[in-house]
Amino acid sequence: MLEPSYTIKPIGVIRSDLATRENAPHQGHEGAPDAWLDLHPTFAEGLKGIAVGNEIIVITWLHKARRDILKVHPRRDTSRPQAGVFATRSPDRPNPLGLHRVTVLDIQENRLKVGPMEAIDGTPIIDIKSVLRHSPDA
Repeated sequence: MLEPSYTIKPIGVIRSDLATRENAPHQGHEGAPDAWLDLHPTFAEGLKGIAVGNEIIVITWLHKARRDILKVHPRRDTSRPQAGVFATRSPDRPNPLGLHRVTVLDIQENRLKVGPMEAIDGTPIIDIKSVLRHSPDA
């Protein structure tokens, strides 16, 4: 089943002290540093309404991921049985999208400082979405 291909254009890039996949924690809450989201100036208006303290989901393209992997040992732990990548958070997958729930720490024009962020420096940003809060009136 081959579907048509789609084009995704990055809106920015991650700026982080994490230089390699090997140095990056598996998840942000496992000791990841803060990072900057550098958006292309064309998209700066899209940040209107985001404030310091907000939680957002950053969608990235995991550009260093392998796309030919369908089974992995969860958390790279070879003592655990392999699982399909769709049952894991492995970066290696057919379409390597990363989902990162982070808190906005600072805003400077077209840049957001967020944390904690486990993505490595240079990772393309595909989109940003706000975290929705459930309320009894919603």
